[in-house]
Amino acid sequence: MSQAVIFNGTVTTAGQVALGAPGEPAKEQTENILATIDKLLAEAGTDKSKAMSATIWLSNMDDFAAMNEVWDAWVSPGNTPTRACVESKLAAPQFIVEIAIVAAIE
Repeated sequence: MSQAVIFNGTVTTAGQVALGAPGEPAKEQTENILATIDKLLAEAGTDKSKAMSATIWLSNMDDFAAMNEVWDAWVSPGNTPTRACVESKLAAPQFIVEIAIVAAIE
């Protein structure tokens, strides 16, 4: 499975989970995921300031505030993407946050 696909001036990441922080609280998982997304965007020749859209899945909406605190610190001021955040059962119980991003490549 591809972790990111480049097409027509955009990069779309697969949903990223905290492979480096399984079982950790939402804050740590979100930090781990966003670090992975930073790397994927850099490999595609772009960065978070060009993010256009994000989809975030939480296994429990009780984790929203912890995730959102990390998210707000990560996004580029004045360049925040559209975002959907939903509660959903994730692929494995040790993962409680999953994030996918679409970003422009210039």
